[in-house]
Amino acid sequence: MTGIGIDIGSIATKGVLIKDQSYYRVILPTGWNPRAAGHEAIAKLLALSGVERHGVESVVVTGYGRVAFDSADRIVTEIKCHARGVSHLYPEVRTIIDIGGQDSKVIQLGSSGQVVDFAMNDKCAAGTGRFLQVMATALGLEVSELGNVEDPNKLLAVSSMCTVFAESEIVGLLARGNPKEGIIAGLHQSVGKRVAAMARRMGVKPQVAFTGGVALNRGVKRALEEELECSVMVVESCQYTGALGAALLACQSGKQ
Repeated sequence: MTGIGIDIGSIATKGVLIKDQSYYRVILPTGWNPRAAGHEAIAKLLALSGVERHGVESVVVTGYGRVAFDSADRIVTEIKCHARGVSHLYPEVRTIIDIGGQDSKVIQLGSSGQVVDFAMNDKCAAGTGRFLQVMATALGLEVSELGNVEDPNKLLAVSSMCTVFAESEIVGLLARGNPKEGIIAGLHQSVGKRVAAMARRMGVKPQVAFTGGVALNRGVKRALEEELECSVMVVESCQYTGALGAALLACQSGKQ
């Protein structure tokens, strides 16, 4: 049984191909054309695995750019794909926090891995990867550096979560000679507060899993744990969770 899952995010496109018990994965920038990124991901997966296109029983697509992709057998929401991917890896997880490029989500799972409830912030960039990317640029850093540079002991509160106002606030803090390490810790705390508030409204049940590209930022993980007052586990290959879930669903579709 061979299935492909493609997760077309606003920043990166992830792909997972499952052939019997073997797993192959790729990641590439989405760029301005989500459709082309999806096709490129499939081509790379086929080349990596040695599978011919006609040997793939099903392709499932998810993510921000899923509606733009024209070669999927099935389109599935990110909520369902992340739930499927996480429950496959960690059946004990009951709460998923996913922070992607354009939105943040909290998903509550039942004992069989089914989605019981979810909440999503998709109205603005606050608390997302895009927000952190803009803030990193204002600080003269790469977004991947933020987690290693922060110093919670020097934390400076960042009051605004609006991307435009927060950027201006950071410029002002820097101009007054405040350390970057403390500003970054404050940014992470702001993201943690916003996402934790959304999680608490729905109800947080352990174990809590953290997925999405922002899960690679240990400063955001720290902030979430402080705000939620519980441990938060970063999922293995956290960027690929949605694509993994889509690939697992593709394999199920092919068996039907």
